Amino acid sequence: MQWEVVIGLETHTQLATRSKIFSGASTAFGAAPNTQASAVDLALPGVLPVLNRAVVDCAIRLGLALGSSIAPTSVFARKNYFYPDLPKGYQISQYETPVVAGGTLDIIVPAAKGGEPVIKTIRVTRAHLEEDAGKSLHEDYAGQSGIDLNRAGTPLLEIVSEPDMRSAAEAVAYARTLHGLVMWLGICDGNMQEGSFRVDANVSVRPLGQEAYGTRCEIKNLNSFRFLERAINFEVRRQIELIEDGGTVVQETRLYDPDADQTRPMRSKEDAHDYRYFPDPDLPALVVEPARIEAVRAAMPELPADKRRRYAADYALSDYDTLALTASRETAAYFEATVAQLGSPGRSPDAGAVKLAANWIMVEVAAQLNREGIDIEAARVDPAQLARLVTRIADGTISGKIARDIFQTLWSAEAAPGAGEAADAVDRIIDEKGLRQISDSSALAPLVDRVLAENAKSVQEYRAGKEKAFNALVGQVMKASRGKANPQQVNELLRSKLDAG
Repeated sequence: MQWEVVIGLETHTQLATRSKIFSGASTAFGAAPNTQASAVDLALPGVLPVLNRAVVDCAIRLGLALGSSIAPTSVFARKNYFYPDLPKGYQISQYETPVVAGGTLDIIVPAAKGGEPVIKTIRVTRAHLEEDAGKSLHEDYAGQSGIDLNRAGTPLLEIVSEPDMRSAAEAVAYARTLHGLVMWLGICDGNMQEGSFRVDANVSVRPLGQEAYGTRCEIKNLNSFRFLERAINFEVRRQIELIEDGGTVVQETRLYDPDADQTRPMRSKEDAHDYRYFPDPDLPALVVEPARIEAVRAAMPELPADKRRRYAADYALSDYDTLALTASRETAAYFEATVAQLGSPGRSPDAGAVKLAANWIMVEVAAQLNREGIDIEAARVDPAQLARLVTRIADGTISGKIARDIFQTLWSAEAAPGAGEAADAVDRIIDEKGLRQISDSSALAPLVDRVLAENAKSVQEYRAGKEKAFNALVGQVMKASRGKANPQQVNELLRSKLDAG
């Protein structure tokens, strides 16, 4: 039987405010246990929560970025459950009327084997404000557990997707894109190691073609993209094997054990009615006036969607290109700084040069960043240098292959002193190493004649209709020129001489 995977994600985004959602206690990470828990966070008798205005503005920012509806009136509710790190015995959250409803997020789904990356739109169900619970500590307590309530009351925006994802790769692409967006908006620092961005994955399987969803299991508190992918892949295999062996998937909450690379049961999965939601009597309805939404909108940075439209209109870039270049605010800034250095002062850069620059950022720069596990802000080839490199490719000074060698020289700081500080480093390396491309036909013709004379078999195969023989001849000319020959010129000269007989 063929199976279809169905995945929805719930993302807990810690909002970048200095104080908690209902108290003035600090949200700074790393304080000694229980030193940042106020009377409100501890639920001492007689205390009342007061909503932090800044968290509402964060929610509005996200809603505007996703194209969501911002509720003019939303309600805080009590979500009742007992757990040692929940002092009140309930969590203040939102249920029936969240502050943000609907919206979409476009993602790039990585290419399957032999395929091309595709763009997919994931629907967002809602985003609601809530407080975080404390943390149970189980290590270094001689078989006992400790409770740290510093996180109690930390402001969260829980972002819930529709079950639109069909693979672990899609789920990771969505989580990465959302992670980049909340950092772009400045509403979250995105630090997954500190718990600022945590993902719960709801996973189920169903026979291919079946409309009804299978029984889902929720995998809690995944704090890395790698763990998210591994946990989903394990859970999918577990559910399929269980069903095919005649068993039944039980709705439950599971934890992922990265050491064993498996999920294991945590507790039975609750439904909404188990939490006995009801409006919190200590908090009035949250009213968001249109003027407040417009004030937040006016203070926002240019949104990724707006940048994508601008890139497409100004530079004729594809949807894939624009989505990749706006994966993070820093990537977009690097791209725009590179484009600003292309062409001559006062003139718009050539669209072909911009496309070439985009390709270099998405391929060569991205690959180097991935190899070293660093962000684009730490790139050791700056936008001015990349722009000069692209310009030299576009004007025929160097080939793409030579450009890649120069790029590696710049990145590894093997250039002459000061080469990493200015765009002139590119030209300096070209001159010092004699890398200028040979584009003069009179200089290339003798090389082409020699290669044709030394490769009579390939010449015969080409004239017999074997195109691969032509590519082999091009390679021989490039080798003879030590990679300096202009590939386009070589192609034209070879075709001319071969077709002339």
